[in-house]
Amino acid sequence: MAKVLVLYYSSYGHLSQMADAVADGARSAGAEVDILRVPETAPAEVVKTAGFKSDHTHAVIESVEQLADYDAIIVGSPTRFGRVSSQLASFLDQAGGLWFRGALNGKVGAAFTSTASQHGGQETTLFSIITNLLHFGMTVVGLDYGFQGQMGLDEIKGGSPYGATTLADGDGSRQPSGVELDGARYQGKRVAETAAKLFG
Repeated sequence: MAKVLVLYYSSYGHLSQMADAVADGARSAGAEVDILRVPETAPAEVVKTAGFKSDHTHAVIESVEQLADYDAIIVGSPTRFGRVSSQLASFLDQAGGLWFRGALNGKVGAAFTSTASQHGGQETTLFSIITNLLHFGMTVVGLDYGFQGQMGLDEIKGGSPYGATTLADGDGSRQPSGVELDGARYQGKRVAETAAKLFG
């Protein structure tokens, strides 16, 4: 049984919902799954003023060393000016020791994200996560076109061959759609299946 970590940061809850869907997909493939979020680094006053979500359902990861305990790590971050959030970047920046030891070499990695708009930097954010994963020596799994829900122009929707995505609108009012959550489940399943083949 593959052991999968869904690791994310979310300010307003969109990525929390996507993380749950990713985890559901991984579990459907028989994986043992943990969902953890990275620590908040923004000052308390900023968190309060900006109205960040405070009623989190997932625990905070305690140490970057925990990453080595998993066969696969699926990483989610909202987009901040076309790149990952500072909270996620700060956490991953602590992984130098894991990189030096090659502790994540050969493990499976994937990325998912959220942006305010269709052209808000989803793919650059996914690539900034994927760049980290590749430097850690991980095998990257995207959202392949076996998930046809990401195709077509029938509705506004996220989704990219590089990872599952959702659109939040500028005020955060739009929640992940059924298609976007299905994409997250599909990617989670693909990651778990890939990890099972490598480590099963």
